[in-house]
Amino acid sequence: MEGLPDSKDGLAVICPTYNEASSIESVLQFFVSALPAEKELWVVDGGSTDGTTAIVNDWAMQHPNIHLLHNPHQIVPYALNMGIRASRGNPVVRLDAHTQYAPDYFEAILRTFQSTKADIVGGPMRPRGETPVQQAIGHCSSCVFGIGDSQFHQEQHEGWVDSVYLGAWKRAIFEQIGYFETDLVRNQDDEFHYRARQKGLKIYLHPEIRSYYTPRDSLKKLFHQYNQYGFYKPLVFKKVRQGMRLRHLIPTGFVLYLFSLPALLFWPWWALPLAIYAVMDLYFSLSAKVTWPVRVTALAVFPTLHIAYGWGFLRGLWHWNFCRK
Repeated sequence: MEGLPDSKDGLAVICPTYNEASSIESVLQFFVSALPAEKELWVVDGGSTDGTTAIVNDWAMQHPNIHLLHNPHQIVPYALNMGIRASRGNPVVRLDAHTQYAPDYFEAILRTFQSTKADIVGGPMRPRGETPVQQAIGHCSSCVFGIGDSQFHQEQHEGWVDSVYLGAWKRAIFEQIGYFETDLVRNQDDEFHYRARQKGLKIYLHPEIRSYYTPRDSLKKLFHQYNQYGFYKPLVFKKVRQGMRLRHLIPTGFVLYLFSLPALLFWPWWALPLAIYAVMDLYFSLSAKVTWPVRVTALAVFPTLHIAYGWGFLRGLWHWNFCRK
């Protein structure tokens, strides 16, 4: 197709894994059945103990374009860098084992490269949960009250953006701006995309690039996830300052406000921001077009998201500026 990245090897597809035995087979089935036929898959495993690698090896014996690499460092940026360096195809597409993909996922990526001439393309992050907790997390993480104006959380948004979910990259950009930062356990994709934009590269989000992410299944896991997002975000901004937005700072302000609540003993009016927050929590939870169990669960999900991210951000500010050698 004219205007697309050109490679006789087709697509290079990278999938980091760790204990994904319950989901990796669906990813492999998707890869084998999806067009175009010319593509290679590099599964980069971080030491799975649940049979993930045995499943991948079984598929690799039947399909010579499926490969398995072992990542002794375990974390995702090492996996991505290993897969990118081992592969030859162009463009490079990232897959996630917890995500389901539309049959034309790869074709939509290629069409978007062709029509936009972008350097990086991707689709929105569409959550798809089964339990009320997962569905509530999906609602809250796609809602402006939950995550602000983040564009790749908006399912119908199309246009030039700061970052995309997962992502597909022209291979040449790795020679231009380098690889993924290996000290970022989380947010390595954000940092990479912010760095790309800083170098003048263009990122395009297209809703026709369809995938469906499975949210965490408990508030405890959600707290840990967003606490890590918050913790590593100050390091991202330390590396690439232009990525900072107001939405990144509001949860931190909320947590600082919660720490100040003893001031109620002297100034009762200090409860006003908390009352406003409670009203917004009620509105965005109970007005959602979901079942009542999901609406009620969302009442707890919103503050979990905000407190986890804000507390993680505060820890990260301290750690990356004062504790790291």
